[in-house]
Amino acid sequence: MEDLPPPSETSAPRPQKRTRVQAQTSENQASKANGAGAENRERTSEASDQTGRESSPDDFEEARPGAKRNRAYEGTSGSAHKATDQSLIEVIKSNGKLIPQAVKLWVERYEKDRKPAMVELLTILFEACGAKYYIKGDFLDETDVDDVVVALVNLARRGEVEDYQNSKKKDFKNFKDNLESFWDTLVRECQHGPLFDQVLFDKCMDYIIALSCTPPRVYRQVASLMGLQLVTSFITVAKMLGAQRETTRRQLDAEKKKRTEGPRVESLNKRFSTTHEKITVLEEMMRKIFTGLFVHRYRDIDPNIRTSCIQSLGAWVLSYPSLFLQDLYLKYLGWTLNDKNAGVRRASIIALQTLYEVDDNVPTLGLFTERFSNRMIELADDIDVSVAVCAIGLVKQLLRHQLIPDDDLGPLYDLLIDDPPEIRHAIGALVYDHLIAQKFNTSQSGTKGDESSSSEVHLGRMLQILREFSTDPILSVYVIDDVWEYMKAMKDWKCIISMLLDENPLIELTDEDATNLVRLLCASVKKAVGERIVPATDNRKQYYAKAQKEIFENNRRDITVAMLKNYPLLLRKFMADKAKVPLLVEIILYTNLELYSLKRQEQNFKNVLLLMKEAFFKHGEKEALRSCVRAINFCSTESQGELQDFARNKLKELEDELTAKLKAAIKDVVDGDDEYSLLVNLKRLYELQLSRAVPMESSYGDIVMVLSRFRNLEDEVVSFLLLNMYLHLAWCLHSIVNSETVSEASLSSLLSKRNTFFEQLEYFLNTLTDVEEVGKRGNQLACRVCTILAEAWFLFRRTNYSSTKLERLGYCPEKSILEKFWKLCEQQLHISDETEDEDVNKEYIEETNRDAVMIAAAKLVASDAVPKEYLGPEIISHFVMHGAGVAEIVKNLITVLKKKDDDLSNIFLEALKRAYHRHMVELSTSDVDPLTSKSFLECKDLGTRLSGTFMGAARNKHRSDILKIVKDGLDYAFVDAPRQLSFLEGAVLHFVSKLPTSDVLDIIKDVQKRTENVNTDEDPSGWRPYHMFVDTLREKYAKNEGFQDEKEGAVVRRRGRPRKRRNIEGKRLFDGHGSSDEEDSISASDREEAQDEDEEEDAPLIRSIRPSSKLRSLRLSREENKGQTRT
Repeated sequence: MEDLPPPSETSAPRPQKRTRVQAQTSENQASKANGAGAENRERTSEASDQTGRESSPDDFEEARPGAKRNRAYEGTSGSAHKATDQSLIEVIKSNGKLIPQAVKLWVERYEKDRKPAMVELLTILFEACGAKYYIKGDFLDETDVDDVVVALVNLARRGEVEDYQNSKKKDFKNFKDNLESFWDTLVRECQHGPLFDQVLFDKCMDYIIALSCTPPRVYRQVASLMGLQLVTSFITVAKMLGAQRETTRRQLDAEKKKRTEGPRVESLNKRFSTTHEKITVLEEMMRKIFTGLFVHRYRDIDPNIRTSCIQSLGAWVLSYPSLFLQDLYLKYLGWTLNDKNAGVRRASIIALQTLYEVDDNVPTLGLFTERFSNRMIELADDIDVSVAVCAIGLVKQLLRHQLIPDDDLGPLYDLLIDDPPEIRHAIGALVYDHLIAQKFNTSQSGTKGDESSSSEVHLGRMLQILREFSTDPILSVYVIDDVWEYMKAMKDWKCIISMLLDENPLIELTDEDATNLVRLLCASVKKAVGERIVPATDNRKQYYAKAQKEIFENNRRDITVAMLKNYPLLLRKFMADKAKVPLLVEIILYTNLELYSLKRQEQNFKNVLLLMKEAFFKHGEKEALRSCVRAINFCSTESQGELQDFARNKLKELEDELTAKLKAAIKDVVDGDDEYSLLVNLKRLYELQLSRAVPMESSYGDIVMVLSRFRNLEDEVVSFLLLNMYLHLAWCLHSIVNSETVSEASLSSLLSKRNTFFEQLEYFLNTLTDVEEVGKRGNQLACRVCTILAEAWFLFRRTNYSSTKLERLGYCPEKSILEKFWKLCEQQLHISDETEDEDVNKEYIEETNRDAVMIAAAKLVASDAVPKEYLGPEIISHFVMHGAGVAEIVKNLITVLKKKDDDLSNIFLEALKRAYHRHMVELSTSDVDPLTSKSFLECKDLGTRLSGTFMGAARNKHRSDILKIVKDGLDYAFVDAPRQLSFLEGAVLHFVSKLPTSDVLDIIKDVQKRTENVNTDEDPSGWRPYHMFVDTLREKYAKNEGFQDEKEGAVVRRRGRPRKRRNIEGKRLFDGHGSSDEEDSISASDREEAQDEDEEEDAPLIRSIRPSSKLRSLRLSREENKGQTRT
């Protein structure tokens, strides 16, 4: 069934011989130029002799200008020699610089004798597709295109085709560009003759279109590339002819105005008619390729082919709108907006962007816009970030031409707070252009005076936007970050300060606007000096080039100069506002303090420090206190000379005043007064101690006294008393560790303080664990006790001080204390999500949630501060119970334990036992189905997650651990059988799948041996898990198939029929645009073969592995059609 058509000549089955014969054929022209090759046929010899004469160096020399550019002439002559010595396909493969000369020589050969030159060109076309195929010149006119294509497909099926376009070889890296250049050069070279002979390019187009519809992907790729390039080149020539036609028209109109008839008018009429006919021929050729190639390949199964088609169509419409700018062609750009491949969607969007950029195109695009504008807006929220960013740019174009109403943009503005920064910034550009600068508003665009473009106007519009986010400062910062790059008014520091100080009587700010403007000022200052105001998704450190750093320093200088005199005014005006003070105080961190001395503004610097100290004692909120501490510390370290001394003195005064206020507050509590003053000053002390050691020897004793005597204090007060005690101990330990000599007195004092501290913590630990239900008010204190206790144990862990002079400081809690600690931790882990959501806006909530508790506990295990044999399994048993945050913490703990090569098998098995024990307790207290209860599903999920940590090479490395988990798990399951047999399915089965077949067969025998003398029929329901376990192992391993590794991400070849293609959104748009029956059959084969091709991307051909009945049926159908046509 593989007989080739008589007129054609294919190579022998052995690739070596075929290559040799083809090489001889392609090199005949060059060999005959030197007088060789008498052994070839007479027909070939004549053609070769003509070619040799046409391409002789003497003829070429005569054609070149001779006098003044000898060196250039010699170089060109050398190129001509090279172009003559190499075949066209060799030039295309490796030496693109010779393409113009090689094409020129070929055109000369074509004009002398068409058939040999045509055979040579078709041979190049086939070889570019990777096939060695030669058509005899004598049979060129009788050769049927379909017969040749079927023969080429057979070559591909046998794997006798090379893929140059996708080759990784260095020699072919420019193949695609060279092939496009070849066809473009050929069209340009033929524009004065062969292009319009209706033979050369008609024949080429027939073969290109036919090859583009074949199953082998490489044929479709290369043929599509050539076909699309031909249309692009035709457009280039058509535009040149169009310009000539317009020139001729103008000349003809001028002659007609003279009302004279004569040879001049007749000549112009003839030239106009000839040019118009040529343009018509070119447009017909464009339509032929479009209908024969594009309409089928724009929905090819290969996304690269689809992308190329859409990119080319976009270029055609833009460069030749007289033909392509109509709905007949535009609809394909609209349909591919629904393509399942992101690259195709992006190509379509980019093509549309370029069209909408040309104002003259917009009227013609009206109907298209009306039909597809909704889809364009939807793509702004595409799953692919690059597509979404391009779509947002397209929406900007639509807004610029006022083609969509503002009401349709609502969903886009929600993307201002989306996760990918690229999308947020693209939307920021849209918001700036449309809402702030109002570039798309015709009523505003006409007034371009200072008023409409001033910073005040832009800032006012920005404040209108920020009003929508006033209740959420984080969202406001996101919006500011999105727009900052495009809005120059945000860097107009003087204008912003002037608005805040009410210097312009025409601008009145509400309190809400003032808060938003302060927020904008602070965020803009940070951005200007290179700081992030929105957390990065990758958490990588930012690195800047030297030029960027210089820009940041210049911005820092400009900010400082603008704030020198106005900073004290701003602080004084908003001193009492707790929302604005933290933001304003923080600005000094991004200024250049040296300028205060250089500009002789020392008094303003001192005023700023005094105002910051005043703000510290005026406010008691976390943000205000933290900003003040950071700012004062910055001034005391970064300022110089007299200003630094002043800053340090003020910091010392602040510490002394705080100590005095704290003592007074403690005395008030002892006297029975309110606890508010004590709480506020404890917060101030806590924030100060986070950054520096504060002398509080006497205050420490007072704190212990308050905790011991007053057990009914508010939970928040107790929390900050314990926090300040812990920080004081940490600073004392830091002083001892870093000192050269350690006195016995300081060591004893520290031990005494530590013991007292642990006594207080243990008291609250006992008190809170004795309470069965911890109310909302107790949640914060319980979390604080857990985290502080864990941090203290970590700080004084024995492993840190063993075999040192400070060994006495080492500490490890007793097992009873550790068990109570974990019990309290579990209480916090089981707090409902609703309760945590209610507390989300409270201060310090990030330090008192379940994630903080789990981090503290995991830290103890990872650092060996406590015995991991108890706490490790307890933590891991909660892997899947409390959401993604806790799961990520446990996952990181497991990673640390693996690196330390700890006894993973025991820890994992104990964790599974703890989870299973919770299941058994649930069964004993409630009437639920044992295999569908929540606790059993959690146990199974835990087994899946823990076994999933042994993937790939880890399965072999930890084989002994896995085997130990399985064997010990079997022992546990058969204790008091059949009571705990469900442990087999809940935990053991997941680890068995990670073992090799030989081990599993041994496990099957072991399990069966355990039941040899047991009558399992006495309790069928109890022994059901056992039978399910054994049956599962038998089913999976009876044929040595093993468990599927789909959970490990392995790519498994799918056998049987390929899956049906999903009917993606927008597929209905293709209805009514079907192709011929032949094309449909080819497309069907494409889809069926796509599965195998996607699995083996390195395979160059779809049919390179095994024959296909589809291909044979395709050939038969073609032969039948051909026979019917001939009859």
